[in-house]
Amino acid sequence: MQIVAVDIGGTHARFALAELMPGRVVALGEPVILKTAEHASLRAAWDCFAARLDRPAPRCAAIAVAGPIDGEVLKLTNNPWVIRPAQLASSLGLERYSLINDFGAVSHAVVQLEDEHLRHLCGPDLPLPTQGVISVVGPGTGLGVAQILRRDGRDFIIESEGGHIGFAPVDPIDDAILAHLRRRYPRVSSERVISGPGFAQLYEVLAVLERVAVMPTADERALWKAAIEGSEDLAARTLERFCLSLGSFAGDIALAHGASAVVIGGGLGLRLADVLPRSGFGTRFTAKGRFERRMAQIPVKLIVHPEPGLYGAAAAYVKEHLS
Repeated sequence: MQIVAVDIGGTHARFALAELMPGRVVALGEPVILKTAEHASLRAAWDCFAARLDRPAPRCAAIAVAGPIDGEVLKLTNNPWVIRPAQLASSLGLERYSLINDFGAVSHAVVQLEDEHLRHLCGPDLPLPTQGVISVVGPGTGLGVAQILRRDGRDFIIESEGGHIGFAPVDPIDDAILAHLRRRYPRVSSERVISGPGFAQLYEVLAVLERVAVMPTADERALWKAAIEGSEDLAARTLERFCLSLGSFAGDIALAHGASAVVIGGGLGLRLADVLPRSGFGTRFTAKGRFERRMAQIPVKLIVHPEPGLYGAAAAYVKEHLS
Protein backbone atom coordinates (compact mmCIF):
# COMPACT_ATOMS: atom_id res chain seq x y z
CA MET A 1 0.00 0.00 0.00
CA GLN A 2 0.99 3.64 -0.40
CA ILE A 3 0.81 6.41 2.21
CA VAL A 4 2.03 9.98 2.67
CA ALA A 5 4.93 10.24 5.09
CA VAL A 6 5.37 13.63 6.77
CA ASP A 7 8.23 14.88 8.94
CA ILE A 8 7.57 18.29 10.52
CA GLY A 9 10.57 19.97 12.11
CA GLY A 10 11.25 23.45 13.34
CA THR A 11 12.48 24.77 9.99
CA HIS A 12 11.18 22.40 7.32
CA ALA A 13 8.25 20.10 6.67
CA ARG A 14 9.11 17.09 4.53
CA PHE A 15 6.60 15.05 2.54
CA ALA A 16 7.07 11.85 0.53
CA LEU A 17 5.07 8.91 -0.76
CA ALA A 18 5.99 5.65 0.96
CA GLU A 19 5.36 2.11 -0.23
CA LEU A 20 4.56 -0.28 2.62
CA MET A 21 3.90 -3.95 3.13
CA PRO A 22 3.13 -5.83 6.34
CA GLY A 23 6.16 -5.61 8.60
CA ARG A 24 8.32 -3.20 6.62
CA VAL A 25 8.82 -0.08 4.54
CA VAL A 26 9.46 -1.10 0.94
CA ALA A 27 10.39 2.24 -0.62
CA LEU A 28 10.41 5.96 0.06
CA GLY A 29 9.79 8.41 -2.77
CA GLU A 30 11.65 11.64 -3.51
CA PRO A 31 10.92 14.08 -0.69
CA VAL A 32 9.28 17.47 -1.12
CA ILE A 33 10.85 19.89 1.38
CA LEU A 34 8.88 23.00 2.35
CA LYS A 35 9.85 25.81 4.71
CA THR A 36 7.41 25.96 7.61
CA ALA A 37 7.76 29.76 7.74
CA GLU A 38 6.28 29.97 4.23
CA HIS A 39 3.10 28.04 5.08
CA ALA A 40 0.53 29.06 7.67
CA SER A 41 -0.36 25.55 8.78
CA LEU A 42 0.08 21.83 8.18
CA ARG A 43 -3.02 21.92 5.98
CA ALA A 44 -1.50 24.64 3.78
CA ALA A 45 1.76 22.69 3.42
CA TRP A 46 -0.16 19.46 2.75
CA ASP A 47 -2.13 21.16 -0.05
CA CYS A 48 1.12 22.45 -1.55
CA PHE A 49 2.56 18.92 -1.57
CA ALA A 50 -0.64 17.38 -2.94
CA ALA A 51 -0.70 19.90 -5.79
CA ARG A 52 2.65 18.54 -6.99
CA LEU A 53 1.32 15.00 -7.38
CA ASP A 54 -0.07 13.77 -10.68
CA ARG A 55 -2.99 12.09 -8.89
CA PRO A 56 -4.94 12.46 -5.64
CA ALA A 57 -2.88 12.04 -2.48
CA PRO A 58 -3.26 8.74 -0.59
CA ARG A 59 -5.83 8.84 2.19
CA CYS A 60 -3.47 7.34 4.76
CA ALA A 61 -0.56 9.18 6.37
CA ALA A 62 2.25 8.88 8.88
CA ILE A 63 2.99 12.23 10.52
CA ALA A 64 6.02 12.95 12.71
CA VAL A 65 6.05 16.26 14.57
CA ALA A 66 8.71 18.10 16.57
CA GLY A 67 7.13 18.12 19.99
CA PRO A 68 5.38 15.97 22.58
CA ILE A 69 2.32 14.04 21.41
CA ASP A 70 -0.21 14.67 24.16
CA GLY A 71 -3.26 16.82 24.77
CA GLU A 72 -5.97 18.15 22.47
CA VAL A 73 -3.67 20.79 20.97
CA LEU A 74 -0.07 20.12 19.95
CA LYS A 75 2.22 23.13 20.02
CA LEU A 76 5.32 22.19 18.11
CA THR A 77 8.79 22.92 19.43
CA ASN A 78 10.53 25.68 17.43
CA ASN A 79 7.59 25.85 15.00
CA PRO A 80 4.51 28.14 15.14
CA TRP A 81 2.11 25.55 13.70
CA VAL A 82 -0.63 24.19 15.95
CA ILE A 83 -2.00 20.68 15.36
CA ARG A 84 -5.27 19.34 16.73
CA PRO A 85 -5.13 15.53 16.48
CA ALA A 86 -8.93 15.16 16.64
CA GLN A 87 -9.23 17.26 13.48
CA LEU A 88 -6.38 15.76 11.46
CA ALA A 89 -8.45 13.20 9.57
CA SER A 90 -11.12 15.68 8.48
CA SER A 91 -8.65 18.49 7.78
CA LEU A 92 -6.38 16.40 5.55
CA GLY A 93 -9.01 14.02 4.16
CA LEU A 94 -7.52 10.95 5.79
CA GLU A 95 -9.06 7.56 6.46
CA ARG A 96 -6.22 6.39 8.72
CA TYR A 97 -3.06 7.94 10.13
CA SER A 98 -0.27 7.62 12.66
CA LEU A 99 0.96 10.59 14.70
CA ILE A 100 4.35 10.37 16.36
CA ASN A 101 7.06 12.53 17.90
CA ASP A 102 9.80 13.31 15.38
CA PHE A 103 12.54 11.58 17.32
CA GLY A 104 10.27 8.66 18.02
CA ALA A 105 10.10 8.40 14.22
CA VAL A 106 13.89 8.45 13.96
CA SER A 107 13.98 5.59 16.47
CA HIS A 108 11.54 3.59 14.33
CA ALA A 109 13.93 4.19 11.43
CA VAL A 110 16.86 2.84 13.45
CA VAL A 111 14.90 -0.37 14.04
CA GLN A 112 14.31 -0.96 10.31
CA LEU A 113 17.36 0.55 8.60
CA GLU A 114 19.97 -1.71 7.04
CA ASP A 115 23.54 -1.67 8.39
CA GLU A 116 24.67 0.37 5.36
CA HIS A 117 22.72 3.33 6.74
CA LEU A 118 24.48 3.24 10.12
CA ARG A 119 28.09 4.46 10.10
CA HIS A 120 30.44 3.56 12.95
CA LEU A 121 31.64 6.56 14.98
CA CYS A 122 33.44 5.28 18.07
CA GLY A 123 33.54 2.43 20.55
CA PRO A 124 33.63 -1.19 19.36
CA ASP A 125 32.51 -1.64 15.74
CA LEU A 126 29.65 -4.02 16.52
CA PRO A 127 26.06 -4.37 15.24
CA LEU A 128 23.32 -2.81 17.33
CA PRO A 129 22.43 -5.13 20.21
CA THR A 130 19.36 -7.34 20.00
CA GLN A 131 18.71 -6.95 23.74
CA GLY A 132 18.86 -3.86 25.94
CA VAL A 133 18.56 -0.11 25.35
CA ILE A 134 19.70 1.93 22.35
CA SER A 135 19.81 5.68 22.96
CA VAL A 136 18.97 7.88 19.96
CA VAL A 137 20.28 11.45 20.07
CA GLY A 138 20.37 14.12 17.43
CA PRO A 139 20.83 17.85 16.88
CA GLY A 140 18.80 19.75 14.32
CA THR A 141 16.65 22.82 14.79
CA GLY A 142 16.26 21.35 18.29
CA LEU A 143 17.93 18.48 20.15
CA GLY A 144 16.09 15.19 20.01
CA VAL A 145 16.33 12.26 22.42
CA ALA A 146 14.57 8.91 22.43
CA GLN A 147 15.36 5.32 23.32
CA ILE A 148 14.69 1.87 21.92
CA LEU A 149 14.14 -0.94 24.40
CA ARG A 150 14.81 -4.33 22.84
CA ARG A 151 13.43 -7.26 24.76
CA ASP A 152 12.59 -10.81 23.67
CA GLY A 153 12.51 -9.97 19.97
CA ARG A 154 10.33 -6.87 20.38
CA ASP A 155 11.25 -3.20 20.02
CA PHE A 156 9.65 -0.55 22.24
CA ILE A 157 10.12 3.10 21.28
CA ILE A 158 10.21 5.54 24.21
CA GLU A 159 10.02 9.21 23.28
CA SER A 160 11.30 12.04 25.45
CA GLU A 161 12.18 15.72 25.59
CA GLY A 162 15.68 14.96 26.83
CA GLY A 163 17.22 17.79 24.80
CA HIS A 164 15.75 20.23 27.32
CA ILE A 165 17.78 18.98 30.28
CA GLY A 166 20.22 21.54 31.64
CA PHE A 167 23.50 22.17 29.83
CA ALA A 168 26.29 20.55 31.86
CA PRO A 169 29.70 22.25 31.59
CA VAL A 170 32.76 20.02 31.57
CA ASP A 171 35.72 22.43 31.36
CA PRO A 172 36.45 26.15 31.98
CA ILE A 173 35.38 27.12 28.46
CA ASP A 174 32.04 25.38 29.00
CA ASP A 175 31.77 27.26 32.31
CA ALA A 176 32.26 30.56 30.47
CA ILE A 177 29.74 29.60 27.78
CA LEU A 178 27.14 28.75 30.42
CA ALA A 179 27.77 31.98 32.33
CA HIS A 180 27.42 34.02 29.16
CA LEU A 181 24.19 32.31 28.05
CA ARG A 182 22.70 32.73 31.55
CA ARG A 183 22.65 36.47 30.90
CA ARG A 184 20.37 35.77 27.96
CA TYR A 185 18.19 32.93 29.30
CA PRO A 186 16.93 32.24 32.84
CA ARG A 187 17.70 28.56 32.24
CA VAL A 188 20.23 27.16 29.75
CA SER A 189 19.19 23.82 28.33
CA SER A 190 21.46 21.55 26.31
CA GLU A 191 19.45 22.47 23.23
CA ARG A 192 20.59 26.10 23.60
CA VAL A 193 24.10 24.91 22.69
CA ILE A 194 23.72 21.62 20.78
CA SER A 195 21.43 22.54 17.87
CA GLY A 196 21.43 24.63 14.70
CA PRO A 197 20.48 27.85 16.50
CA GLY A 198 22.79 26.80 19.34
CA PHE A 199 25.74 26.65 16.95
CA ALA A 200 25.19 30.28 15.96
CA GLN A 201 24.97 31.27 19.62
CA LEU A 202 28.09 29.30 20.45
CA TYR A 203 29.94 31.15 17.68
CA GLU A 204 28.87 34.51 19.11
CA VAL A 205 29.86 33.52 22.66
CA LEU A 206 33.31 32.28 21.61
CA ALA A 207 33.85 35.53 19.70
CA VAL A 208 33.20 37.48 22.91
CA LEU A 209 35.35 35.18 25.04
CA GLU A 210 38.26 35.29 22.60
CA ARG A 211 37.76 38.98 21.72
CA VAL A 212 37.77 38.32 17.99
CA ALA A 213 35.58 39.67 15.18
CA VAL A 214 32.77 37.57 13.72
CA MET A 215 32.10 36.95 10.04
CA PRO A 216 30.37 39.93 8.37
CA THR A 217 27.49 37.70 7.21
CA ALA A 218 27.30 35.20 10.04
CA ASP A 219 23.96 33.55 9.25
CA GLU A 220 23.58 29.90 10.17
CA ARG A 221 24.15 28.52 6.66
CA ALA A 222 27.31 30.58 6.12
CA LEU A 223 28.62 29.61 9.56
CA TRP A 224 28.22 25.89 8.93
CA LYS A 225 29.84 26.15 5.50
CA ALA A 226 32.82 28.04 6.91
CA ALA A 227 33.11 25.66 9.86
CA ILE A 228 33.06 22.44 7.85
CA GLU A 229 35.37 23.81 5.16
CA GLY A 230 37.68 25.30 7.80
CA SER A 231 37.73 28.59 5.89
CA GLU A 232 37.26 30.73 9.01
CA ASP A 233 39.18 29.98 12.21
CA LEU A 234 36.51 30.93 14.73
CA ALA A 235 33.84 28.93 12.91
CA ALA A 236 36.14 25.90 12.86
CA ARG A 237 36.82 26.24 16.60
CA THR A 238 33.08 26.58 17.21
CA LEU A 239 32.50 23.35 15.32
CA GLU A 240 35.04 21.52 17.47
CA ARG A 241 33.41 22.88 20.63
CA PHE A 242 30.00 21.82 19.27
CA CYS A 243 31.26 18.27 18.70
CA LEU A 244 32.74 18.17 22.21
CA SER A 245 29.42 19.24 23.72
CA LEU A 246 27.51 16.69 21.62
CA GLY A 247 29.88 13.95 22.79
CA SER A 248 29.39 14.91 26.45
CA PHE A 249 25.62 15.07 26.07
CA ALA A 250 25.36 11.76 24.20
CA GLY A 251 27.45 10.08 26.89
CA ASP A 252 25.27 11.53 29.65
CA ILE A 253 22.14 10.25 27.92
CA ALA A 254 23.69 6.80 27.50
CA LEU A 255 24.42 6.70 31.24
CA ALA A 256 20.91 7.88 32.12
CA HIS A 257 19.33 5.29 29.83
CA GLY A 258 21.67 2.45 30.76
CA ALA A 259 22.30 2.13 27.03
CA SER A 260 24.14 -0.69 25.29
CA ALA A 261 24.51 1.40 22.11
CA VAL A 262 23.98 4.97 20.91
CA VAL A 263 22.82 6.24 17.53
CA ILE A 264 23.32 9.85 16.43
CA GLY A 265 20.69 11.27 14.08
CA GLY A 266 18.99 14.63 13.62
CA GLY A 267 19.15 17.16 10.83
CA LEU A 268 22.75 18.05 11.66
CA GLY A 269 23.92 14.48 12.20
CA LEU A 270 24.42 13.75 8.51
CA ARG A 271 26.15 17.11 8.03
CA LEU A 272 28.67 16.06 10.68
CA ALA A 273 29.30 12.59 9.25
CA ASP A 274 32.88 13.32 8.22
CA VAL A 275 33.57 15.70 11.12
CA LEU A 276 32.60 13.73 14.22
CA PRO A 277 35.11 10.87 13.79
CA ARG A 278 37.99 13.40 13.63
CA SER A 279 36.72 15.55 16.49
CA GLY A 280 36.84 15.21 20.25
CA PHE A 281 33.34 13.69 20.24
CA GLY A 282 34.54 10.19 21.16
CA THR A 283 36.86 11.38 23.93
CA ARG A 284 34.11 13.43 25.55
CA PHE A 285 31.61 10.57 25.13
CA THR A 286 33.72 8.19 27.20
CA ALA A 287 35.05 10.76 29.72
CA LYS A 288 32.68 9.77 32.53
CA GLY A 289 35.06 9.26 35.44
CA ARG A 290 34.52 5.93 37.15
CA PHE A 291 32.38 4.75 34.22
CA GLU A 292 34.96 5.46 31.52
CA ARG A 293 35.69 1.78 30.90
CA ARG A 294 31.99 0.99 30.53
CA MET A 295 31.49 3.93 28.14
CA ALA A 296 34.39 2.73 25.96
CA GLN A 297 32.48 -0.53 25.41
CA ILE A 298 29.41 1.19 23.93
CA PRO A 299 29.20 1.22 20.11
CA VAL A 300 28.19 4.64 18.76
CA LYS A 301 26.79 4.92 15.23
CA LEU A 302 25.57 7.70 12.95
CA ILE A 303 22.49 7.52 10.74
CA VAL A 304 23.51 8.26 7.14
CA HIS A 305 20.10 7.64 5.57
CA PRO A 306 19.10 10.91 3.85
CA GLU A 307 15.56 11.04 5.33
CA PRO A 308 15.35 9.07 8.59
CA GLY A 309 12.37 11.11 9.84
CA LEU A 310 10.24 10.28 6.81
CA TYR A 311 11.40 6.68 6.73
CA GLY A 312 10.76 6.33 10.45
CA ALA A 313 7.30 7.89 10.26
CA ALA A 314 6.41 5.29 7.62
CA ALA A 315 7.92 2.54 9.80
CA ALA A 316 5.80 3.73 12.74
CA TYR A 317 2.69 3.45 10.54
CA VAL A 318 3.69 -0.11 9.64
CA LYS A 319 4.02 -1.04 13.31
CA GLU A 320 0.69 0.53 14.27
CA HIS A 321 -1.45 -0.56 11.35
CA LEU A 322 0.29 -3.34 9.39
CA SER A 323 1.95 -5.56 11.98
